[in-house]
Amino acid sequence: MNPVRKEFQFGDHRVVLETNKIARQATGAVMASMGDTVVLCTVVANPKPNPEQDFFPLTVNYQEKFYAAGKIPGGFPRREGRPSDKETLTSRLIDRPIRPLFPDGFRNAVQIIATVMSVDRDMDPDIISLIGSSAALAVSGIPFAGPIGAVRVGYSNGRYLLNPSYEVLEKSALNMVVAGTESAVLMVESEAKELSEDQMLGGVLYGHVEMQSAIAAIKELAAEAGRPRWEFEPAQTDPALAEKIADSLTAGIGDAYRMTDKQQRQNAVRALRDQAVAELGGGEEDGQFDDADVTEAFHKLEKHIVRKAVLDGQPRIDGRDTKTVRPIVVEVGVLPKTHGSALFQRGETQAIVVATLGTLRDAKLVEALEATTKDNFMLHYNFPPYSVGEEGFLGSPKRREIGHGNLARRGIAACLPSEEAFPYTVRVVSEITESNGSSSMATVCGSSLALMDAGVPMKAPVAGIAMGLVKDGERFAVLSDILGDEDHLGDMDFKVAGTARGVTALQMDIKIDGITEQIMEMALSQALEGRMHILGEMNKVLSASRSQVSDNAPTMAELKVNPDKIRDIIGKGGATIRAIVEETGAEVDVEDDGSVRIYAEDGAAKDAAVSRIQAITAEAEVGKIYRGRVERIVDFGAFVNILPGRDGLLHISQIAKERVEKVTDYLKEGQEVEVVCLDTDQRGRIKLSMKEVANYATAD
Repeated sequence: MNPVRKEFQFGDHRVVLETNKIARQATGAVMASMGDTVVLCTVVANPKPNPEQDFFPLTVNYQEKFYAAGKIPGGFPRREGRPSDKETLTSRLIDRPIRPLFPDGFRNAVQIIATVMSVDRDMDPDIISLIGSSAALAVSGIPFAGPIGAVRVGYSNGRYLLNPSYEVLEKSALNMVVAGTESAVLMVESEAKELSEDQMLGGVLYGHVEMQSAIAAIKELAAEAGRPRWEFEPAQTDPALAEKIADSLTAGIGDAYRMTDKQQRQNAVRALRDQAVAELGGGEEDGQFDDADVTEAFHKLEKHIVRKAVLDGQPRIDGRDTKTVRPIVVEVGVLPKTHGSALFQRGETQAIVVATLGTLRDAKLVEALEATTKDNFMLHYNFPPYSVGEEGFLGSPKRREIGHGNLARRGIAACLPSEEAFPYTVRVVSEITESNGSSSMATVCGSSLALMDAGVPMKAPVAGIAMGLVKDGERFAVLSDILGDEDHLGDMDFKVAGTARGVTALQMDIKIDGITEQIMEMALSQALEGRMHILGEMNKVLSASRSQVSDNAPTMAELKVNPDKIRDIIGKGGATIRAIVEETGAEVDVEDDGSVRIYAEDGAAKDAAVSRIQAITAEAEVGKIYRGRVERIVDFGAFVNILPGRDGLLHISQIAKERVEKVTDYLKEGQEVEVVCLDTDQRGRIKLSMKEVANYATAD
């Protein structure tokens, strides 16, 4: 065993990368640590490609072990189960910058597993997991155009922060992850509190500079401990096949991509591909080629034709120029019994988005390594197969659905009211009913509208737009509001969400070696122009939140009581609060600080519960006349109940103007009498009088 170890300073943390000690049977393995957070990153690659696969089978699995934080998992089995949303999102975070760096035509199955084995609860393990995975690939010998580095960037008081902790991030206006190679940025994932385009671009550039120390350390590790590089030469398209397909199909493909209707266009392209396979495939006679080779050559020609048209300044697939946004249709209140709903359509992408309000009890319980918390804002994205004209199996959300929902959530979250200002749990569901490009950004727009329709007091409307890129050498074109085909055939997927004041979320994925600062700046500028146009169309229908929550939503009242009264509201064994809930139909939440929130389906139920709570917590007022019930008679007077759970002493001298010898001559238990409160002492004892009632009534 000859372990190789590299260390470097990364902001406030010391990073250690060690290989050739743990998991040595993997193709590549690195134990990566940042401070007290330790992640085992392994890579295994099948030495033989699968000739029947027409895609690169890369799998990335990030997994958090609860022992890393000294915790035992919840739930009946008491062991880790299906991946959490956090694990799924981090798996995608690792996958996205790594995938484009494998060579075209590489078909060997590759699996990356990042296992969190020890964790500092004040730091997200995702950055060190990404760095460790890059290092494991670098030492594996697998053909990979890395290494890559990664950083988290915060922004506070006018300066950028490197790898800030959870505590610092809570006060930061930016939470951005940047990943890239030595020469270029490949991925950006971020949420922000309405920062400007220049501030966002500055964060990207800052992150790229700071990640260079990680890239340098990985290079040193690979130079010293890396396995021999795999020999790989991508298969070349037969020049004769390429020429035949180009001669016979160039015009037809060009015509097909001038069809603006997606289904017609896809049907035409599919027919041309089938024609090529029928005429040139088979592979058994002279002049015939393998079907898979024909299909691959067709796709290359298809991509070349579409990209060349864009770079030559010709109209895009649907006839637009590079900056025009597709026609927008907006409707709100489309579903009569929901709390808030909206239909947002942009071209052939359509989302029906529904907002639902619940009590704070409905908040999602999140069991994570750093802590167990509650989340009172959920955004769920569904992508049924009918949205693209296909049939398919409906199951649990896939990685793409979880990722798109999270992106939309980040775009909206910065503009939501605080829990104190709006004590509801909010769930938004986006149903993608048609899709042809950027359904996640349609979800952002639809979510903003549905929330405002529900009466959630949003700080500002939010819109999103997806940008694309076609680049060939020094020539490039940035495309606003890309179609699905432009995403598939292009070089960049750049999504920006925000308000009129600034950016709230940004996600960028690059499919080529990287892009320049000039391209990023142009993409952000065009995205701002497009976002303002979309906001303008949305504002024509609904420009601000409705003044009250929907009539269909739970109505809510909030009271503040003396914390000493909480036990009176709850009652012995919870009997009092249970009776309030059962008799009024309202839900009652009581906090230790004396905050009482009442949720009800209608105003009558709410008002009834409020009256009950106020009666229980009311304090006796000196000089006020009460109608009370005699609860107990003693020699020196009687105890009269004037408020729920509150009895006062009616002394024998205060029963009548004349002298009273026996209390029972005037009162009996259960009798209702009028009394006036004379005084309350520091211990809360109440002094009552019957004989003074007339005097106080006259004074009133």
